[in-house]
Amino acid sequence: MYKLLGSLKSYLKWQDIQTDNAVFRLHNSFTTVLLLTCSLIITATQYVGQPISCIVNGVPPHVVNTFCWIHSTFTMPDAFRRQVGREVAHPGVANDFGDEDAKKYYTYYQWVCFVLFFQAMACYTPKFLWNKFEGGLMRMIVMGLNITICTPEEKEAKRDALLDYLIKHVKRHKLYAIRYWACEALCCINIIVQMYLMNRFFDGEFLSYGTNIMRLSDVPQEQRVDPMVYVFPRVTKCTFHKYGPSGSLQKHDSLCILPLNIVNEKTYVFIWFWFWILLVLLIGLLVFRACIIFMPKFRPRLLNARNRMIPMEICGRLSRRLDIGDWWLIYMLGRNLDPVIYKDVMSEFAKQVEPSKNDRAK
Repeated sequence: MYKLLGSLKSYLKWQDIQTDNAVFRLHNSFTTVLLLTCSLIITATQYVGQPISCIVNGVPPHVVNTFCWIHSTFTMPDAFRRQVGREVAHPGVANDFGDEDAKKYYTYYQWVCFVLFFQAMACYTPKFLWNKFEGGLMRMIVMGLNITICTPEEKEAKRDALLDYLIKHVKRHKLYAIRYWACEALCCINIIVQMYLMNRFFDGEFLSYGTNIMRLSDVPQEQRVDPMVYVFPRVTKCTFHKYGPSGSLQKHDSLCILPLNIVNEKTYVFIWFWFWILLVLLIGLLVFRACIIFMPKFRPRLLNARNRMIPMEICGRLSRRLDIGDWWLIYMLGRNLDPVIYKDVMSEFAKQVEPSKNDRAK
């Protein structure tokens, strides 16, 4: 298992140069690793048992197991409310299965590992796009100044080169910022779409999955219907037909145990809670970004919060004279440069930046 999952650790490596924020990484890196891990664990059936095991007389067990796994099994939803051991043998398993309209078929459990994999790929897509858009710009202009172990002459040369880049490329980074914010918005859209599709995938049971589990503690023991068993039943029914020796059609009713659903139900409990937490964080992030874009007076405080050594006056001057793209670039530079070097660069940059026409009029 360690060898199986060990290759995923590369997605969680610490980045010495950061071009995004923590919530963005939670969506793109942590969630991707989480979903891939769940997919691999569910796929590796040798670690969690056989996916299905059916009890039937007159037919080889492996034949029925294969048939029922491929063609799906069913339960009787009304039987979940009956008392186990007296009225029904197991939750959702009753004898009155002649009524086809009363049956609930489960076809999704064999697709869970594939769905988790494609969910992981969808979560990684914003990071893939941003890496292509960013193109290593931040690493290029930082030039190792996040680590101050260099000679004074080398440090001075790199500082001057960085300052020269910022002065010569004023008002050329708006697309850089827009692309990043678009990738953040894509993360939020991805989570919303995934939650909607998972709800459709589980026949409308996913959105209320976690809340139903939390409400279970308030229900008396004799009245409880485990929502996890309802979505991922552990015991189901399956009907197998075959021809007998005389050519007559024989019907075999089998009782099927689905041990893999024990893993599935716990996996989606965690995914439900994590996706809701992530959705709240992403919505909060988008609101924060809207404040940055539409409330210019908010920007100097953010720049000052990035490095307290920079006077508020310089932060205000930079925020007024730079457009939103340039402001975002120097804001992200504060996360990657040594604080002292960052202070020196911003102080000199504030002196060198040409004031806008509005500033001259004032």
